[in-house]
Amino acid sequence: MSISLQKGQKVSLSKDNAGLGKIIVGLGWDEVQQAKGGFFAPKPRPIDCDASAILLRNGKFVDGEDLVYFGNLRHRSGTVQHMGDNLTGAGDGDDEQIVIDLASVPGNYDRIVFVVNIYEALQRNQHFGLIQNAFIRLVDARNNNEMCKYNLTENYSGMTAMIFGEVYRHNGEWKFSAIGQGTNDSELGQLCRRYV
Repeated sequence: MSISLQKGQKVSLSKDNAGLGKIIVGLGWDEVQQAKGGFFAPKPRPIDCDASAILLRNGKFVDGEDLVYFGNLRHRSGTVQHMGDNLTGAGDGDDEQIVIDLASVPGNYDRIVFVVNIYEALQRNQHFGLIQNAFIRLVDARNNNEMCKYNLTENYSGMTAMIFGEVYRHNGEWKFSAIGQGTNDSELGQLCRRYV
């Protein structure tokens, strides 16, 4: 049975899911319908949200290869894989997915942070106030059962990036934390520097 999480809530993934190996991290969002301008007004550009996973060692981002995103779909350890870039967020369900083999993540990694940024947000004058129904959910890859889901419900107007949540090791078990923190980072590199 899936657990619906609130901002800041933490939940154990290992405790109720004996033998948990691979999980699917699904991230989703919908674009708010923008008002159409006059006949000659430029058509609004689609909002391209990009999901990424930042792997941390002792809570720190220490190597550019520890970033899994549309430009680096697979971590060198083979334990974190991005399933591809969705350029519009159209359609129901997960817009982007990241698969993690928790059982095989090298021991020197203690946290994996999931972030979403808007591609060219400043140039396109776009922000998360134009996004609705954003969520992150974790699914047990063995049976496709949703373990937990966090719906981001705050007003993130003006924010160009979001820290959705993280999985982390604690006392030998994997846990998930629902973060839901908006940021003004204009690109992925700035998000990564938060963890240096």
